[in-house]
Amino acid sequence: MGIVAGLDSSPDFTRIVVCDSDTGAVLRQGYAPHPVESPDGGRPSDVDPQAWLLSLGEAAGGGLLEGVQAIGVSAQQNAVVPLDAQGNTVRPAMVGGDKRTQVAAADLIDALGGREAWAQAVGCVPQAAQPVTKLRWLARNEPENAQRTAVLLQAHDWLVWQLLGRPIRRTTDRGGASSTGYWSAATGAYRPDLVELALGHQAMLPEVIGPADAAGRTPEGLLISVGTGETMAAAFGLGIGLGDAVVSLGASGSVMAVHPDALVDGSGMITALADATGMHLPVVTTLNAVRTLRGTAELLGLPDLESLSELAMKSTPGAHGLVLLPYLEGERTPNLPHTAGTLAGLRRESMKAEHLARAAFEGMLCGLADALDVLRARGVEVRRVFLLGPAAELPAVQAAAPSLFGTQVVVPQPADYAAIGAARQAAWALGTSQGSLDARTPPAWQGAVAQVLEPGEELAVGQAVRQQFVAVREQTHPGAF
Repeated sequence: MGIVAGLDSSPDFTRIVVCDSDTGAVLRQGYAPHPVESPDGGRPSDVDPQAWLLSLGEAAGGGLLEGVQAIGVSAQQNAVVPLDAQGNTVRPAMVGGDKRTQVAAADLIDALGGREAWAQAVGCVPQAAQPVTKLRWLARNEPENAQRTAVLLQAHDWLVWQLLGRPIRRTTDRGGASSTGYWSAATGAYRPDLVELALGHQAMLPEVIGPADAAGRTPEGLLISVGTGETMAAAFGLGIGLGDAVVSLGASGSVMAVHPDALVDGSGMITALADATGMHLPVVTTLNAVRTLRGTAELLGLPDLESLSELAMKSTPGAHGLVLLPYLEGERTPNLPHTAGTLAGLRRESMKAEHLARAAFEGMLCGLADALDVLRARGVEVRRVFLLGPAAELPAVQAAAPSLFGTQVVVPQPADYAAIGAARQAAWALGTSQGSLDARTPPAWQGAVAQVLEPGEELAVGQAVRQQFVAVREQTHPGAF
């Protein structure tokens, strides 16, 4: 078929991979940071979207896209680009999630009649980072800008639209639409009433097109696929399918799995996203993952997580009865927003640094196993777990994860999976347009190179550790689940 490119515009940079459209082999790649500076040195919550175009141009320099026939775009989720009736940005794009939008989220939950009402309406409960919440914040804090807003796009929608030369038709995909808070993965339809509830009036929304559809061609004739959000693109780049779950170890954690149906969850623990293939991607989030390890390393005076892992390996499964409930920032799964962490099982023999180190790793992984069980309880099949993030490489994580999750664990080699997923989508759209691929079946690319870990004989030990954790959790927070 030829050569395709995938570009991933993350919160900090643009990365581009150029791939063989038949095998997915990466032929060349480019990278450039966004030219964005925050006055306080942190990540800004308002960004001029032109910065994304500038870094895209820089990353594509040196003839990187020569010979490319199609491009797919992945971009950070939850960024809202408000446009006026002429297609100009009303204000900088609102990105990320921050404290200022938490009040707006609570406002919206009350305005519709509670968490369950939102879960039934769109499969998710408003959170600080979500577009619907940012619209509410805009209406309350910048009413003139809210009034001028006529069109709503997300980051990948805006980039696709720019690449196509700003046509009249604006498009998005199911994956991106499902994270807005005003599109339902269960019904496949927008809820304009929720846009009005948040923004104060209706706005034009991009047309949701199919996973293998093209958004159009550039003036030079280059095919641009529909694009998608970063989470969906990464799942597509990894090649996960039914029976697979992905556990991401960031400061907070997330667990997602491919499922044939949208899961409506009245408690709001499950966010019902759509994936980039026409299936569904239910997600459960924990507030405490690697931040638990970092806090423990600081408490023990250790310089890094590698040292914490080394220390933990000197202990044994169960950490001599020491159990850490890692709810350091409160918790979303279970829903305990105002709680704190708990260290239980202190005895003279357990009061050693290596046992606390071990308890931190087990507490983090048991918290994520709780999140996995939320999906399993709703009929999601989990035959293997992909473990992502730098912490997945730590020996203490790899030693404990298979037996605590109770299943095979796959640790893929670090790669630009979101950019690869975007390129795979481009190959699908190209093949469909040429008649060489079916719109229902994505191209079969080589899977991620990975290390495979089996629970083996440790399974019974791991499940006993898990029971120890659950007993402490039930005693401390009865009926939390």
